[in-house]
Amino acid sequence: MSVRIRGWVRRGDDLSMTTPDTTQKNTSAFFLQAAAAFGVSLFAMVVAIYYLPADPWVKAFLALGTMFLVTSSFTLAKCVRDAQEDQMVVRRLDQARLDRALANHDPFKNAG
Repeated sequence: MSVRIRGWVRRGDDLSMTTPDTTQKNTSAFFLQAAAAFGVSLFAMVVAIYYLPADPWVKAFLALGTMFLVTSSFTLAKCVRDAQEDQMVVRRLDQARLDRALANHDPFKNAG
């Protein structure tokens, strides 16, 4: 979710609209925590499958299921990220159109 703060700034003789980019970014600590959690959970699953008292074909089936789950999780994360980026671009275009319409609007054009 991005948060934008708008304000009017006087530059010379005109008022200009400024939009500072205050998009929240993930911290390196959050990234490290997410990567560590992924690594620990994958390692735990591999160890659990290895020490499972079952036939080799059952272990292979569970290992393939784990591999499929990991790859599909990465694909889902990429799709969610791409959809969020597309929404941001659409919002920026809509905001640019609105800013242009407001800049071209003259409320006193038809008066008097």
